[in-house]
Amino acid sequence: MLIENEYGTIDITNDVIADIVANHCYGVHGMTNKNKLDGFVQLLKRDSSRKGIKIDVLENGVVNIELHIVVRHGINITAAADSLISEVRYNVEEMTGVKVGNVDVFVDSLMTD
Repeated sequence: MLIENEYGTIDITNDVIADIVANHCYGVHGMTNKNKLDGFVQLLKRDSSRKGIKIDVLENGVVNIELHIVVRHGINITAAADSLISEVRYNVEEMTGVKVGNVDVFVDSLMTD
């Protein structure tokens, strides 16, 4: 994504946005990667957690974000997802200046202790 202003041009890659998003909020155990062939959900390690994040940049410069997560047992899923949406939107907009459109959260699994 290229952002131009009076001082020059800034190039922000989708990986940078994914790294910002990868900072989890309370109740999120991790990111997942779903195998499309067999539907198997795999918990990703910290270093590959951006694979559970899909970034779409629209023509108008707005970013849509899709997250696939694992939540901890006993956590209110709706509250955790709402908190994650709010945190992701705030962090991406604050750190990059890019407008965030949709933040879609898919709870793919539940982790028990």
